[in-house]
Amino acid sequence: MSSISQTDWSETLKFWPRHNEALYRRLESKHSWLEHSGDGAPVDPLENQMVLNIGPQHPATHGVLRCVVQLDGETIQKCVLDIGYLHRGVEKIAENKTYQEFMPYTDRMDYLSPYSNNVAWCLAVEKLAAIEVPERAQWIRMMMSELARISSHLLWMGVGLMDAGAVSVFLWAFQFREDIYTIFDEVTGARLTVSHARIGGVATDLNDTGINLITDFVQRLPAAITGWENLLNRNRIWIDRNVGIGVMTGEEVVARGMTGPNLRGSGVAYDIRHFEPYLKYNEVDFNIPIRTEGDALARYFVRLDEMKESIKIIRQCLEKLKTVKGPVRTDDAKRAYPNKDEVYYSMEGLIHDFMYTDTGVAPPKGAAVYHAIEAPKGELGFYLESDGTGNPWRAKMNSPSFTNLQGLEEMMVGAHMGDMVILIGTVDPVLGEADK
Repeated sequence: MSSISQTDWSETLKFWPRHNEALYRRLESKHSWLEHSGDGAPVDPLENQMVLNIGPQHPATHGVLRCVVQLDGETIQKCVLDIGYLHRGVEKIAENKTYQEFMPYTDRMDYLSPYSNNVAWCLAVEKLAAIEVPERAQWIRMMMSELARISSHLLWMGVGLMDAGAVSVFLWAFQFREDIYTIFDEVTGARLTVSHARIGGVATDLNDTGINLITDFVQRLPAAITGWENLLNRNRIWIDRNVGIGVMTGEEVVARGMTGPNLRGSGVAYDIRHFEPYLKYNEVDFNIPIRTEGDALARYFVRLDEMKESIKIIRQCLEKLKTVKGPVRTDDAKRAYPNKDEVYYSMEGLIHDFMYTDTGVAPPKGAAVYHAIEAPKGELGFYLESDGTGNPWRAKMNSPSFTNLQGLEEMMVGAHMGDMVILIGTVDPVLGEADK
């Protein structure tokens, strides 16, 4: 292939769509894409290398993620991630909705653990407006959030193993995810986009059927996890596909802002539930699973252990709910929706319901807070500023899928093309949360 000059290359770029031009210029500048020959003259960058697009419409990218990689044979020399294909302006939508109106939108961020998103938003608003939440509602929120964590990790494990060629575990993992969806359907009235949390508490209390379903689930899951460990932890195909792949040291993951299992898999024992407890996490006993290897296999072990810890937390919540009785939403009609009995049978209740739907809670003017939770993928936080009205003046979201993707480019460099699927899966991004 003949050489081209820098001028010729610039002329070629003019004919590409502007988005691609910016992306390839990033490859050129950030990664010194244009190599030079011994006499200093630029040579054709594609003479020995191949530039390949993976995605955005590709099953291996776990969503609309575009990876532009430069290959030397089967080795990835450079990688640039291109996100934003699922951007919906969620933060701006939040600023044009009441605080309660926006809560169902959080279901559509990390749609693998919508309950956690609901709780994170409500906790931030409650902190902003100084709203007290009944104790029973806090235990319910915590238990359901841990079920969402298990559901998210089950999907990660099932899809990750299927990417590596183990279809059987995918089916077993999804069998238990279906059980969790049955629980959500009974407790919240919806399987996926649950929208069960309310500012000031939760929409409905648990009934006996829901409690029995959760109790049965946590009794059966530990045996299944043991079976998966016996199948996978000494499986040479699975181990060899993950060991030493995507290694990140503790310093590297901290420098790139990675959180959750990706952080703890590199030996950093940070978990918001322990270090900045919210809900009732300071009243339950659980451990922080960590591994020091920092590779894809370490992140697998961390997520597997986290499911065991979530089971411990759910069992403690079930025991606590036997004794903690009372309302599941704050008894203040100007700060939370009134009970439906009040709405249907009293004029005051109907007025309060209408006013709350129209304006909702109005935190003090100038108040600003940041509140984060330990979501299944890492730190999910909301920054809110109030101008005294029923809409947030500023809403900013710190989503773990976005921050964790910052480490993926570095993981790719030096890896083989066949490891790309494993690397994307080990980061576990949801693009609806990354793009916002």
